[in-house]
Amino acid sequence: MITKRIPAEWEKHSATLISLPHNKEDWPGKFHPIPWVYVEIIKKLTSGEKVFVVVKGKQNEYRFKKMLSKSGVNLKRVKFLIFPTNRSWMRDTAPFFVKEDLGEGELVSAVKFKFNAWAKYSNWKKDERIPELLTSRLQVKISKAIYQSKEVVLEGGAIDKNGWGTLLTTEECLMDQNVQVRNPGYSKKDYEEVFQQFCGIKKIIWLKKGIIGDDTHGHVDDVARFVSRNSIVLCKETNSKDENYKLLEENKEIIEGEVNEAGEKLQIISLPMPEPIIFEGMRLPASYANFYIGNNVVLVPTFNDRNDRIAIGILAELFPNREVVGIHAVDLIWGLGTIHCLSHEIPE
Repeated sequence: MITKRIPAEWEKHSATLISLPHNKEDWPGKFHPIPWVYVEIIKKLTSGEKVFVVVKGKQNEYRFKKMLSKSGVNLKRVKFLIFPTNRSWMRDTAPFFVKEDLGEGELVSAVKFKFNAWAKYSNWKKDERIPELLTSRLQVKISKAIYQSKEVVLEGGAIDKNGWGTLLTTEECLMDQNVQVRNPGYSKKDYEEVFQQFCGIKKIIWLKKGIIGDDTHGHVDDVARFVSRNSIVLCKETNSKDENYKLLEENKEIIEGEVNEAGEKLQIISLPMPEPIIFEGMRLPASYANFYIGNNVVLVPTFNDRNDRIAIGILAELFPNREVVGIHAVDLIWGLGTIHCLSHEIPE
């Protein structure tokens, strides 16, 4: 019996957590439309759950409420939390929620992994406080992930999970000892012990690399995602000359040889990649795998691409009881993340 586990994203939420963006440096020259993208995301999510919106002050709350009202959002399902933040990527700054089996039901608690802005940026001290501020407001017990007397550095986008004890991640993100190093000197065995102790993980599937242009250096939520206990959607690039082609094929070979925590073979469902998006000479990490699973909806980033409808169609077949909709993300991706990066589920 699993005594502690990290729930799958498709399990029932009590709410979704989002943080209103205010750092214009994350979208230089393109910030103006970004809050309206958030409005659309919130409007879709409130059909099936509450949305907690982090804002930095009352003035921001007032302005954003007006935007939500103009778009017909049900404000009764939106709750504002005034927390100081550096950025708005809740996937990576929020705590990890786990469920503990007490014999008469499961209790939700939280684990705080240290956030240091992807071992790349210097402005992260406000974001690092989000787990304590949030769990205090939710009245949820929180504990720090400390291993070998040190806090473990980890972001939510670095992993994906099936809810039964199997976890996906990449070696590029967690094992690289030269670029954006999270935990210097860690071995795979160390991570196995960390994930088992704090999240109840029994099995880790180590993919190789994330996609080209990923500012986080290898987050798995742009590459592969669990959609059931033994099914994974995996991005596939059909252009053999594209930089992502070989690395995605290598990841496919790894999954083909793997099983989940129950020893079951994993089914792979291919998800197309959009055409490369280049802005100011930079390739951006556009990926349909960065979708978010809400209680009633699955929100899929779209890029004015011929594969938009194909990706939405694939996910619609996988989630027949949810409305699968596209969210325009051509401007959003200039911030180097999309829908999954900016949201975080709070389990029921």
